Amino acid sequence: MQCQELVARLDDELRTADYADVDASANGLQVGPATHDVTHVAFAVDAAVETIEQAAQVGADVLVTHHGLSWGGIDRITALQYRRTAPLIENELALYTSHLPLDGHQQLGNAAGVADVLNLRNRAPFGTMGGEYIGQRGQTIDEVTVGELCETLQSTLDTGGEEVQVLECGPSSIRDVAIVTGSGVDWLDEAVEVGADVLVTGEGKGKAYHEAREFGIHVVLAGHYATETFGVRSLSELVSGWGVETTFIDCPTGL
Repeated sequence: MQCQELVARLDDELRTADYADVDASANGLQVGPATHDVTHVAFAVDAAVETIEQAAQVGADVLVTHHGLSWGGIDRITALQYRRTAPLIENELALYTSHLPLDGHQQLGNAAGVADVLNLRNRAPFGTMGGEYIGQRGQTIDEVTVGELCETLQSTLDTGGEEVQVLECGPSSIRDVAIVTGSGVDWLDEAVEVGADVLVTGEGKGKAYHEAREFGIHVVLAGHYATETFGVRSLSELVSGWGVETTFIDCPTGL
């Protein structure tokens, strides 16, 4: 398979073009020629020196990440940009990135993966941004406490040894769950509007404490990295089915 075919198939599956005016990330092929052959694809959450070097070590032709190198354009390739770009070029390693499209994919995306862990039913898209969705919501099979929900996440997610945190401000038993992975507390008001008992996200902001108390909703902070491994893992399985060798590179941050 040539790189341009891989890129086209991923772009089609992820609806990359639909997020072009929504996402600050330059989604799609960020580094590398579109014409070279691809037999091995590595997957990671972040395009960092560590993941790029590991991808080169396993002999990957392409590295697919959730967080890439270009956010609103690259003015200069210096400092960290140089340290990250140089090994890509030196090892003829292409970089493909999918940020919000991978958050919002209702089957393969990050929020869908968290919903799978929580075994949610009656799922629907959630978290609007520029006319597109970046999350998912659903209901637990039975009513649970927010503590039980946190225990499920703690036992499953790759939190790097850190504890799942919770702003316990909602009802004693919960069923309706809204999810926006990564940094998703800005969708707290939308979670309230759809009747959610809890918003599950990765990391918080200071304003979330008082907003959660005043709205009467729980906020679960399970880690930015921990909530965003699902999408790239799902893409790894998808690409493996296309007859390409795949490797997932796990570099948990604890954040």
